[in-house]
Amino acid sequence: MSDSLRDQLLKAGFAPSRKETQRAPEKRDRRDRHVAKPHAEDPKSARQKRSDEVDLARAYAIRAQTEKAEREAAAREAQQQAQERKERKRRLQELLRGQVLNLAEADHVRHFEHAGKIRRIYVGAEQLIALNRGELGVVVQAGRFILVTREIALRAKEIAEDAVALLVDPEAVSTTSEDDVPDDLMW
Repeated sequence: MSDSLRDQLLKAGFAPSRKETQRAPEKRDRRDRHVAKPHAEDPKSARQKRSDEVDLARAYAIRAQTEKAEREAAAREAQQQAQERKERKRRLQELLRGQVLNLAEADHVRHFEHAGKIRRIYVGAEQLIALNRGELGVVVQAGRFILVTREIALRAKEIAEDAVALLVDPEAVSTTSEDDVPDDLMW
């Protein structure tokens, strides 16, 4: 029952002729044209719609172009910063070549704060005293802590500010007594 009369006729073997199927769209076009003519828009508004579409397309194209330029500029800047880091790393490595004072058999540990964590370096007894006086410094290279003289540590600081992990200021007022225990430490 839900089949329409047309569907039932098609199932029965009655098919529309080719001439009727070809004429039907033409009739619709004529009717659409006839109906569309009285309601046709005025040419100025049609041009306005087209110009709005063109403006919108142009705006999207400009936006895409500026976004692409911003991405390229960010990529160039990142590449330049990477190149500068690489150059600083090379200069620091060149500076530290032959200047390392780390001992293979160090028996003292010097703890210090670096990058928000407590770090340590193993030094000899004389090196510990010199490090606490500010005569020696600790420089970070490739994740390792390297013991160097004060002059080398200052030159490394000129190359890269974050390269120096520990450099005690010899001019600073000491808050420790002669046994290297802070005076304000309560036992």
